[in-house]
Amino acid sequence: MSTLLENIGSLVTNEPALGRGPLGLVDDAALVVEDGRIVFAGPRAALGRAAADTRVDLGGRAVLPGFVDSHAHLVFAGDRTAEFAARMSGLPYSAGGIRTTVEATRAASRETLEARTAALAAEALRAGTTTIESKSGYGLTVDAERTSLEVAGLVTDERTFLGAHVVPSEYAGRADDYVDLVTGAMLDACAPHARWIDVFCDRGAFDGDQARAILTAGIARGLLPRLHANQLEAGPGVRLAVELDAASADHVTHVTDEDVAALAGSRTVATLLPGAEFSTRSPYPDARRLLDAGVTVALASDCNPGSSFTTNLPFCITVAVREMRMTPDEAVWAATAGGARALRRDDVGALGPGARADLVVLDAPSHVHLAYRPGVPLVAQVWRGGERVIG
Repeated sequence: MSTLLENIGSLVTNEPALGRGPLGLVDDAALVVEDGRIVFAGPRAALGRAAADTRVDLGGRAVLPGFVDSHAHLVFAGDRTAEFAARMSGLPYSAGGIRTTVEATRAASRETLEARTAALAAEALRAGTTTIESKSGYGLTVDAERTSLEVAGLVTDERTFLGAHVVPSEYAGRADDYVDLVTGAMLDACAPHARWIDVFCDRGAFDGDQARAILTAGIARGLLPRLHANQLEAGPGVRLAVELDAASADHVTHVTDEDVAALAGSRTVATLLPGAEFSTRSPYPDARRLLDAGVTVALASDCNPGSSFTTNLPFCITVAVREMRMTPDEAVWAATAGGARALRRDDVGALGPGARADLVVLDAPSHVHLAYRPGVPLVAQVWRGGERVIG
């Protein structure tokens, strides 16, 4: 079965060979989808009167690849409203609040976790996210971490083992013993249910040596590394990520010139999470500095109950443009192709021939409206694998 999407006002392909600039922009465009893949992307005039089983007139709306959210924490229970309210009253953020969610998650039933995770994934889809990553990290026992990954598997194949989120309270003062658990029995239980391994390498969590031990153990078990790095202060996280050829270093809020140079000379993507700074009143990452140095940048939601309780990547694009000095084009690329690179995927994040037909239709003539009209729900349709799932 083939579907022709025509009368597209502006098409973001993220394929420079297909159109203008890095976004490969095409005006008055068309797409042909067959068996869940793009088989044509370009000017409508170049298609002629090609036949299709179904024709869809998009009325001059903009189309772009489905958003790729490469950093989210969807599996958790409980609520941290009080923490947020206190922070908005002037209290600083630290990683300690994670333990509050750990307690609630351990106490929750699997059914509760499944329902919450499914609801958040559906919320993200309505906002245009067609590919999402999800981490464990709120169980911090062997059974709870395995369960978290199993629950995440109901909504995504991009699952990350984050047993090294923080040291749980029962291991207070015995961080190295907890590292032994993470790299031993917990990794044994969780590796079959994950593609990635992650560590929160920062103040109040794990130091560079501990992070290295955990990541190398995961790599030995066939997991691919990524890293929470340099969110709260400058530290070893970014350079460790580069050293281990991690797919991404996430947050990168506090970086040195050496960190930036290391990222620029590597395959490691700097994944920026503006929802976290927005929700904690912390300094934003210097996206302009990273981009101007040649670093590959992604934008992701960091959906979690404590420091960034949003699944909405259009919101993150708006904040990145307004507060982080990214252009609208750069922010849209980072939330689509950038996210795909942070997941080492070449089948999503673009709309060239051969790509998955995951796309967003905006109730606007241009992708620039995502930042130009902040807070307005512009996502009119979402297509995943060639099927319209929203709108």
